[in-house]
Amino acid sequence: MGLLDTLTGQVLGSLSGEGAQRPAGLADAILALVNDPQSGGLRGLIGAFEQQGLGDIVSSWIGTGQNQPVSAEQVQSALGSEQVDAIAQKLGVTSQEASGHLAELLPQIVDKLTPNGTVPEGGDLAGMLGSLKDLLR
Repeated sequence: MGLLDTLTGQVLGSLSGEGAQRPAGLADAILALVNDPQSGGLRGLIGAFEQQGLGDIVSSWIGTGQNQPVSAEQVQSALGSEQVDAIAQKLGVTSQEASGHLAELLPQIVDKLTPNGTVPEGGDLAGMLGSLKDLLR
């Protein structure tokens, strides 16, 4: 459980500080994205970015090097307006604001959920997400 504790601590640290400006429920929205079985979970999220020509960017999040940034527009393109609008509505913000917050945090979350440059499989990811979710509340 040591690796999981380290990962959750890193994610919590990355969500602090400027996080006061983030809408309540943002962490839950992101965790739902990477755990949504209908869209393929984390692998589906990665695939959505790859299909929009953003494979190099998302690969940097998974890899062990520096994370490349993603713009709000790129997030909107990869996730689709319908999904971003639904997240925005849940958060009580505009779609542009939701896309901006997602662009800020998705690279960090995906990076922390892919230790050693590998995407975890079902049970491993579910355990990581459950622990992250509990700690982010």
